[in-house]
Amino acid sequence: MAIIVNLDVMMARRKMSLNELSEKVDLTLANLSILKTGKAKAIRFSTLDSICKVLDCQPGDLLEYSKESTGSN
Repeated sequence: MAIIVNLDVMMARRKMSLNELSEKVDLTLANLSILKTGKAKAIRFSTLDSICKVLDCQPGDLLEYSKESTGSN
């Protein structure tokens, strides 16, 4: 089971770079990159709220549940 992060998909739809998103949500590039690659173990609701506001999307647009294991924990 895994949570899949579709941040890169939403950024592409909004034609927004990682640098631009980082500035707008006030999150470091390193932390945003960890989230984007799906390596994050947690996300604060305040961070999720900021990303959703900037990308004009819902949390469900960014996060997806999969029953299939990705092999990484």
